[in-house]
Amino acid sequence: MKSASRWAWVICTALILGVAWWYYPAPQPHQSRVLQWDAAGYYLYLPAIFVHHDLRDLNFRHQLVRDYAPSGSGFDAAFPHPSGHMVLKYPAGLALQELPFFLVGHALAEPLGYASDGYSEPYQLAMKLAALLVAVLGLWLVRRALLPRFGEWATAGTLLVLVLGTNYLNYTAGQGSLTHNWLFGWYAALLLLTPAYYARPTAGRAAAIGAIVGLMTLTRPTELLAALLPLLWGLQISGAGLREKLAFWQRHAGHLLLAGLLGAAVLSIQPLYWHYASGEWVVYSYQEQGFSWLKPHLFDGIFSFRSGWLIYSPLLLTALVGFGPLRRQQPAAFWPMLIFMGLFTYVAFAWDEWTYGGGLGQRAMVQTYAVLAWPLAAALRWLLARPVWAALYGVVAVLGCAYGFWLTQMALPGGLLAAGDMTRTYLWRILFRYQVPPETQLLLDSNSEFTGTPRNLRVLWQQGFEQEPAATCGALALAGSCSLQLSAAHPSSPEYRLAVRPGSFTWLRASALAGASAREWEVGRMTQYVVRFWDGPTIVKERTVRLQRALDANWPRTLSFTIRPPQQPFDHVSIVFLYYGTTANMLLDNAKLEAFQ
Repeated sequence: MKSASRWAWVICTALILGVAWWYYPAPQPHQSRVLQWDAAGYYLYLPAIFVHHDLRDLNFRHQLVRDYAPSGSGFDAAFPHPSGHMVLKYPAGLALQELPFFLVGHALAEPLGYASDGYSEPYQLAMKLAALLVAVLGLWLVRRALLPRFGEWATAGTLLVLVLGTNYLNYTAGQGSLTHNWLFGWYAALLLLTPAYYARPTAGRAAAIGAIVGLMTLTRPTELLAALLPLLWGLQISGAGLREKLAFWQRHAGHLLLAGLLGAAVLSIQPLYWHYASGEWVVYSYQEQGFSWLKPHLFDGIFSFRSGWLIYSPLLLTALVGFGPLRRQQPAAFWPMLIFMGLFTYVAFAWDEWTYGGGLGQRAMVQTYAVLAWPLAAALRWLLARPVWAALYGVVAVLGCAYGFWLTQMALPGGLLAAGDMTRTYLWRILFRYQVPPETQLLLDSNSEFTGTPRNLRVLWQQGFEQEPAATCGALALAGSCSLQLSAAHPSSPEYRLAVRPGSFTWLRASALAGASAREWEVGRMTQYVVRFWDGPTIVKERTVRLQRALDANWPRTLSFTIRPPQQPFDHVSIVFLYYGTTANMLLDNAKLEAFQ
């Protein structure tokens, strides 16, 4: 095989399959490891229709939760409607795409001795294989589109950067049953069909484009923006260019109408379902979630350490810079892709839940990588014509791919990635490591770390909780005769206040001996250790740390975190411990606040 791009595709395929089977083993009995979180919610249409014949009330889902113990709330992705029936939160497009694979699993389940309930091993294996097949085909379609335009080596480099240097690998090999992997394949198909249609407009190609856009919109409504790519292809921003584009669609108005009708026919599945389930043609199924159009989370969504797109897929900067070379190399693609990416990014981060439930970087952007592959390939083609620049970029690309693959491993179950909770200090502390001390988890809250030798260390405050009332005194103290144990009846300790003088220290270190009878997994339920800086009655800085992040069951240990004082004036500091619902019987003792230079 002499083709560099084909070799790259083979390597990428092997990597996707290897990660999928090495790190994510085959489905196990009475477990839901493929159909979980949002993926279970999108899939719920299929067992509801074909197995349980209960698309209105979904009474079967509670038993499935008990039988398969899925992660997340995917099986409960429905809400009660005033009609008295249940309405599914997620649109039907992904279920429609999964239907052929579901039917195979359904046909094989009973003959192979498995439960025909929609969730046993044959169904989950079918969904896993479907996602992997879509991932491999999607990359092949991207290769087909890039190869004649950018050449072998630029195409090969693009495939390798996408798979190794971005979060794409995580959302194909690991979480391929979400929508993004499937939509990536449809964007790749759309970008093959669109230039083919403009080269030779036919009704068949127009119909295919309309059906694809309709199916994408049925999968995620915001993918309606994909229609901009075929509508604007070849656009030139000038008076003459706009008139030429308008004249083109006037000449092919029949094709435009055909594409629109087919897209609408596919999309009509959703209102038909809503009317069947609720009696209403339009239901806003995301309820309290929505968009902040005037205050989009653009900076956080793109650059924040918490879950920023380019922080966790930095090699995609090459694609953004590549819009310059793309304009020269493929002018027909430049404006439609630039306009699409600008609007898509704005819409994606106008969504109030801009972390999209947390994950590796921004999963909402993964499907656009089929579009960004074009400017990425254009940038690589430009670099390959300049050997010195290509060599320098090669070093950057190797580091970026190593970083991307390491991040993929950290996003695996048991990895160090804290989805949606990452901080700059925590990322730097774990970078290219595979194991870190448990207390490193505290950096997810404190986001500051002192690693030197403290000077002028002195204790500002300490508390052994020996005088606590019986209601907050743990039965088995960690030290002495009493340890602080908060509960729903007593959700807060006293707020301990102490006068301090700004400028007398540059760091504070808060610590406590902590223990728990069980591991607390829900961050929102963890007991909080809060340090506040006050200027009179005003809080000028607050640091809240959840010590249970670093606690295993029955393993008491002294945990600490450091804080920089605020730059604003302050006159005293307070310490308080707050209860938020943990059932892990957490105890605190020997709490201390120290100052040092």
